[in-house]
Amino acid sequence: MIIYLRVLRESLSFALNALINNKLRTFLSLLGVTIGIFSIIAVLAAVDSLKKEIEGSISSLDNSTIFLGRFSFGPTEVPQWKRAQFPDVTYEEYQMVKRQVPDIKGVSYQLNVQRETVKYEDKSVENVEMIAVTHEQTDIEELKLSEGRFFNESESARGATVIVIGHEIAKSLFGSPTSAMGKKLRVYGRKLTVIGVMKKEGSGLFGDSKDTATFWPVNLARKIFGDNNQNTFPFILIKPEKGVDNEEFIALLTAKLRIHRGLKSEEVDTFFVNQLQGFSDAIDNMTGTMNTIGGVISLFSLLVGGFGIANIMFVSVKERTNLIGIQKSLGAKNKFILLQFLFEAMILAVIGGLIGLFFVFLGSVIASQFTGDFEFILSPMNMLIGTAISAFIGLISGIIPAYSASRLNPVDAIRTGF
Repeated sequence: MIIYLRVLRESLSFALNALINNKLRTFLSLLGVTIGIFSIIAVLAAVDSLKKEIEGSISSLDNSTIFLGRFSFGPTEVPQWKRAQFPDVTYEEYQMVKRQVPDIKGVSYQLNVQRETVKYEDKSVENVEMIAVTHEQTDIEELKLSEGRFFNESESARGATVIVIGHEIAKSLFGSPTSAMGKKLRVYGRKLTVIGVMKKEGSGLFGDSKDTATFWPVNLARKIFGDNNQNTFPFILIKPEKGVDNEEFIALLTAKLRIHRGLKSEEVDTFFVNQLQGFSDAIDNMTGTMNTIGGVISLFSLLVGGFGIANIMFVSVKERTNLIGIQKSLGAKNKFILLQFLFEAMILAVIGGLIGLFFVFLGSVIASQFTGDFEFILSPMNMLIGTAISAFIGLISGIIPAYSASRLNPVDAIRTGF
């Protein structure tokens, strides 16, 4: 063990001397490794950050949540012209699902309508997301309120003029969430009473989350827009009970809706059952593909860096041939010489990798300052991967030069110095 520690110490000393005495040569040799590690880890960090942001935007929903509507979340074999003829899901179908489909923890009818300007006296907030839902939305989605409450079943059924608003809306119109309670907002030509304010979430990759959104009774939206308005997009959200077999549940749900719509056995479904788990899997596949593509491209930089390390090691062997001969004449074994140069190559490569990691860290800090609440993540795992790849590149690049050094004849090696 002592001899290996001495080899490591001497190799580090040789590597540092090479860095100091041959600055330009070392810089050019390590540049490829630095760029390669920077590229790979930057891609991994960016993809991890993107994945976390996407997952964070849907984290309030369980993966088992089902979206029932006339649109598909993913690829489908149904042609576009046929999908265009599919009818929207209706409030009556929501009631049927609620009555007839067992093992449901929560079911909500949601109507996506056009964004609107919300006004209070002389103040207003534009481009507000108006999410019209039934009262069961809280059974499906985790909605955290800082003030007040969500509307109840009675208010939902009769389409009461109440509204739950986002944190930024409350701040813009009233100065604070507390001041918003009981105030009447003017929207769609009607006055809606604020009964709740949601907790601040912060802006995300896809917009302003729920901070600039509102929740209001879907039956009030139906009174305003009607059930056949082409500018609305209705769908049914369903959250099955835990432990329920998803395939059986979806099969039963599909059968019930087919019967309700009077579809014959030879007719295709005129609706889509979209599960959030499928969306999560699609995200995983997408990020995996991005990692692969970025990794392959970055490997070319690492290849160049590997050749640079190999080149500097061949030069180092040639410069120290006389010293190698002296070491071997004093009893140094081939293994000692081999490990000495392998350690040196790995140390040089790791130094290049650490420089690349530093630039990724610096870039992530700078980028996070310009992207609001979107945070670029340089995880410990990615740092470990970068360091391991650097060491591996150094090992591969140093094998041939180290082997050639270990096989030198001591007499011939000593003569080279004279």
